[in-house]
Amino acid sequence: MMQFLSFSIGGSICGIGCRNICMPSLRITQSTRAAAPEGLKACSDDGLKKCKSANVQGTKVSKERIRKQLHKVDLSASSYDTAWVAMVPLPEFRQVPCFPECLNWIIENQHPDGSWGIHRLHPSLVKDALSSTLACVLALKRWNVGEEHVRRGLHFIGSYFSSAMDGKLHTPIGFDIIFPGMLGYAIEMGLDLPIGQNDIDAMFYLRDLELQRVTGNSFEGRKAYLAYVAEGLGKSQDWHEVMKYQRENGSLFNSPSTTAAALSHIYDAEALEYLRSLLQKFGSSVPTSYPIDIYTLLCVVDKIERLGIARHFSYEIKNVLDKIYRCWLKNDEEINTDMGTRAMAFRLLRMNGFDISSAALTQFGDSSFFFNSIQGHLKDMKTVLELYKASQIKILPMEQILDKLGSWSSNFLREELSTNSEHGLQVLSQEVDYAFKFPFYANLERLEHKNYIENFKVENFQVLKTSYTSSGVDDKDLLELALEDFNLCQSIYRKELQYIESWVKENRLDQLEFARQKQTFCYFSAAATLFSPESFDARMSWAKNGVLTTVVDDFFDHGGSREELVNLISLIEKWDENHDKQFCSEQVKIIYSAICSTINELGAKASALQKRSVTDHLWLTLVKAMMKEAEWVKTKTVPTMDEYMANGYVSFALGPIILPALYFVGPEISVDAIGDPEYHNLYKLVSLCGRLLNDMQSFEREGKEGKLSSVLLRIAHGSGSTSEEEAIMEIQSIVDSSRAELLRLVLQNEGSVVPRACKDLFWKMSRILHLFYMKNDGFTSPTEMVSAVNAVIYEPLKVGHIFSLVN
Repeated sequence: MMQFLSFSIGGSICGIGCRNICMPSLRITQSTRAAAPEGLKACSDDGLKKCKSANVQGTKVSKERIRKQLHKVDLSASSYDTAWVAMVPLPEFRQVPCFPECLNWIIENQHPDGSWGIHRLHPSLVKDALSSTLACVLALKRWNVGEEHVRRGLHFIGSYFSSAMDGKLHTPIGFDIIFPGMLGYAIEMGLDLPIGQNDIDAMFYLRDLELQRVTGNSFEGRKAYLAYVAEGLGKSQDWHEVMKYQRENGSLFNSPSTTAAALSHIYDAEALEYLRSLLQKFGSSVPTSYPIDIYTLLCVVDKIERLGIARHFSYEIKNVLDKIYRCWLKNDEEINTDMGTRAMAFRLLRMNGFDISSAALTQFGDSSFFFNSIQGHLKDMKTVLELYKASQIKILPMEQILDKLGSWSSNFLREELSTNSEHGLQVLSQEVDYAFKFPFYANLERLEHKNYIENFKVENFQVLKTSYTSSGVDDKDLLELALEDFNLCQSIYRKELQYIESWVKENRLDQLEFARQKQTFCYFSAAATLFSPESFDARMSWAKNGVLTTVVDDFFDHGGSREELVNLISLIEKWDENHDKQFCSEQVKIIYSAICSTINELGAKASALQKRSVTDHLWLTLVKAMMKEAEWVKTKTVPTMDEYMANGYVSFALGPIILPALYFVGPEISVDAIGDPEYHNLYKLVSLCGRLLNDMQSFEREGKEGKLSSVLLRIAHGSGSTSEEEAIMEIQSIVDSSRAELLRLVLQNEGSVVPRACKDLFWKMSRILHLFYMKNDGFTSPTEMVSAVNAVIYEPLKVGHIFSLVN
């Protein structure tokens, strides 16, 4: 039968000599081979030290800077929102500003060119600068102060006014309503705008078009959106209706500008207290949104994980997530009132082992909740992408809420992906497209890291009604560390793969004509998941045993005679190193010698790390299961599904690949943990997934070869009532439920005896299996996995465009 890294068909991508895989001309010398693996380990360590020494000081400083800032939320002052707060009058005496300190801040923070805003004339944020500048001019004029600042501000607006109607520039939320509204206020105040009447009329026309456009959307979503941008509607807005959106903290949408605009029309003590509390916290200015701490921290953690550098900040990340989990348990308003924040918190907390119920996402299961919100009105792809990602973290079969959420969110994103052409959304569209091509459960970490690095936007700001920065961590620091880390690892991977190739030759495995040479795939699956430089031994164990299981599977499929199969099983049963006269053929000698030497080598290393003997191996159980399948095929026996599955999850040959690698990932594993049902369940679930995924992609070919598969057995035992399509659907259902149960066990903390680092290996293998069998049998396809192999091991990062933008 077929299994992971072990296929019965030739004509595949060989790790050596395939024209599609980028192979370096350098080869390991004979002296290097003789010294491996210790020599390779030393070489890798030496190379690591040399690579680090070149930039060790910069890296150390960068890491420390990130470490110190990771937990901090540093919200930038918003000129736009501060201006609206400055316009709020004293409740008792409306001819006097309630917050004069904001006026002083505006006067002190005008840029030399007359504008206001955090990024001055950032190429994509000219509209933001226009909006912020006009708001500040209005605030100063409202209280008849800063005449010179008003003059300079108006000059800036006149100089760049044409950009306000440029559809190619990034448009802040509500700009086409708010900016024309502020122009109207300016005219009412008697300001001499340096703008032609035709241009002013054109802006008012754009506002009318926008108001007409929004009338076609969901009534509730439209109401919420118009309330959010209410400062642009002034007296035409029903402010009592707007106040229905007031939150527990007194704000409207956590927006100082909306809250301040409401206070200019209607008195509300809680809203006034919200603004006062902001100024007490931030001084004489306000941010564009508050609170936004939880969302900011979640975004930083998410970036660090997706860049592949989380292992450098595990302590800091744990502290951040502990803090957010406490907020989650308290039903913090910031989490509960923002869909994107709640979805991201759900995903990151659940994946990091916190006990999080999907019931928290219940209201999102119905798409109407989204479409009746501001995000729904704006067709906010970023929020829906977060909801879609959250829907994939399923750990229980009864989590139908996640199924519903995944269904409508994926449909929405696909529709937007096909029609979206708005400027500035290319990166987000790429991220959505990647999420569909590589679902969470079928994506390998190093592939995701590379994709995220290459598409990383070093901007350090986000945009709502105006641009803002929120994190103390500089995106440049994160990117530079990720680049150095990925490049260092990739150089190590190339050397390690060369060693694996030499190991195959030393053990004469390349002389077995029946065996496919799959060492590149075996090593790739290790490097793409066990990616840190420190995981050398785990990668070697994973890759070597992957090669050996491939050879043994081919041997039992078609490479060996019955006499040879029985001979190999007998040798493994006896496990006697003095076996020169017991081989019935050279093939058996090569296979057994390679298995024996590898198990002894890895066992000695593992025993030293675990401080006890761990030389017991899993090969006897495997070869007996393979023998049973061979006998079924030879005698044309049709087993029951239960018989097939009980044998098939073992013969899929993941045991020798995953289980020895557990000893090399860090923690000591007790004898009790190895004997615990949890340990066996993890192994069984991932093996079931692999066996059934393989069967669904290979049953047609294997049927022609007279082999068994779960799909064909479902049809056979259905007595003609089960179609091929129905059988596949049944098998897929088993895979889905097994995958969910596997993830539940991996994430479970309470009552778990297997260390999390060890449990992660089972989930990593599951992701590998889902990727390889996502479209077809990726191992036998001559092209399917070539790009993935090259991306992780050979092809350098494509990041020139990033530095051309930020340097």
